[in-house]
Amino acid sequence: MAVKIHETAIVDAGAEIGDGTAIWHWVHVCGTARIGAGSSLGQNVYVGNHVSIGNNVRIQNGVSVYDAVTLEDDVFCGPAMVFTNVYNPRAAVPRKDEYRETLVRRGATLGANCTIVCGVTIGEHGFVGAGSVITRDVKPYALMVGVPARQIGWMCECGVRIEGDGEIACTACDREYQVSDEACAPR
Repeated sequence: MAVKIHETAIVDAGAEIGDGTAIWHWVHVCGTARIGAGSSLGQNVYVGNHVSIGNNVRIQNGVSVYDAVTLEDDVFCGPAMVFTNVYNPRAAVPRKDEYRETLVRRGATLGANCTIVCGVTIGEHGFVGAGSVITRDVKPYALMVGVPARQIGWMCECGVRIEGDGEIACTACDREYQVSDEACAPR
């Protein structure tokens, strides 16, 4: 399947883009970025040089994926969500050698208008609510909300909240999990 690049998009020479990826209006992809197959970059998305984006990733309108960010397969980035790459930026102090790496693991969802402060890892299938601010690592399957974000529960791979402790089946898709206050894992 061919790559689809809208005529208003700018894809710098050297960028790697996988089969079936769609790059929409007013997107800029820098030259050393890597984007997997079957992904979609919405209107006004920016992808920096030292960025790796997996397969089947959805980046909605108005998102900038700055240097030092890695998005694994099946990640969803909601509209206008924000990544940072410098922890303490100042206009008058160059800090390009101080970028902190951010890793978003497979299947994670980053809700609309959330902010991911650099240097964290979002665990597999973690779910960050709209408008939340992530300042520390997120456990796999954790549901995070607020400013700063705090964990309020667990989410199934299908995107439905998991209720209870012990051996739990998702009410929507019947996937089974082992759930405690500290962890959630598929059975």
